[in-house]
Amino acid sequence: MRVRAYRWWVVSQVLSASGGATQAVAQSWLVLHLTHSAFLLALTATATFTPLLLASAWAGSLADRFDRRKVLVITQSLYIGLGVALGALLVAGAVQVWMLFVFAFANGCVSAVDSPSRQVFVLELVGTDSVASAIGFNEVVINASRVLGPALGGVLLATVGFATCFFVNAASYLPPLGVVVVLLWRRGWAHLPPAQEDRGPGRVRKGLAFAWRNPAIRYSMLMAVAAGMLFNMGTTLPLMATRAYHMGAGGYGAMMATFGGGAVFGALIASSGPPWPSGQRVRGLAALTGVVVCLGAASPRVGLFFAGLALAGFLSIWFIALANALVQLRTEPGLRGRVMGVWTMALPGSTPITSLLVGGVATWAGRAAGARDAFALPGVALLLTAALAWRSLSDRGESARLVAPVDVAAATTAPAI
Repeated sequence: MRVRAYRWWVVSQVLSASGGATQAVAQSWLVLHLTHSAFLLALTATATFTPLLLASAWAGSLADRFDRRKVLVITQSLYIGLGVALGALLVAGAVQVWMLFVFAFANGCVSAVDSPSRQVFVLELVGTDSVASAIGFNEVVINASRVLGPALGGVLLATVGFATCFFVNAASYLPPLGVVVVLLWRRGWAHLPPAQEDRGPGRVRKGLAFAWRNPAIRYSMLMAVAAGMLFNMGTTLPLMATRAYHMGAGGYGAMMATFGGGAVFGALIASSGPPWPSGQRVRGLAALTGVVVCLGAASPRVGLFFAGLALAGFLSIWFIALANALVQLRTEPGLRGRVMGVWTMALPGSTPITSLLVGGVATWAGRAAGARDAFALPGVALLLTAALAWRSLSDRGESARLVAPVDVAAATTAPAI
């Protein structure tokens, strides 16, 4: 937070992430309201995240080759346009279910490019010595939005309807767009240069191969896939609210906010930890998260479920922030954009597959039991992946915590706005 530009970026991210969470609540509730189908609710997530699964590794190569600021100007502008267009369709009364799938897919296409560029941009702002703390604090931003966004979404749904939620989301991307534009045109700031090598064919394959060859990175990606099922609350929590505990939109929003509230504290712990993340801690926290999720799914009382949600949010974000930092710091600088593209494929890009799995379990296992089984599924997956990763994340023989240092801090000395 000593870097002024990073402070401005964090504030803008709180606003845009909260707007995105507001839209996510409205979109999930709108699909369920129009279709009453758990499977179609899961299909919405599939439409959103399929582009991240298929294109994020390629999009990550853009973050290695081009100025991240210019890429972010384009993506923030596209987010604004999509939010305004969908809100206008709702105001006109012309929206249909298939349109929601189209807009979900379009947002996913933008996110495939935005996510790896955004993650490398944070390193560009603070330098390698502070990147682990910045990643942890970024999780504070994301999970503060899980409190603010659903709360705002619930209020807007109850008072003024769906369309306003989408307009609010569009407006929330104006601050980050302004921050990036100012940094883009500010002279004298030496940003992290794009990689000059790997201009020929096979760029994406090199990033995939690097992630696969490194066992710690490979298993961190696998645990990220399992965590993605947990973070896909738009599929599981509406079912838990309506089928397991017989609650309405307010209950769903409260569940989202409870998970986000716990996650904020987990992210704060992650951001205040040591600069070099421990693989042992990553695997231990992943396993503990799995246990808590499974116990929460079996909770007979709604109060116990809310307590489990808060604890699951705390542990899961602590673990995923450490895993993200581990992947970045053990990746060669020239490959970071592509490897973070692979990370985006894992989380949240794997959601098209995992959401269909979760939706299928919820549909075929019955109403209340299906909702509980679907919520427990990511807990089981986290336990299995943590067991598989146990040896690779032992930190034995980890002699070089940062693969190839780069003097980013010198190039990003307190850029002012």
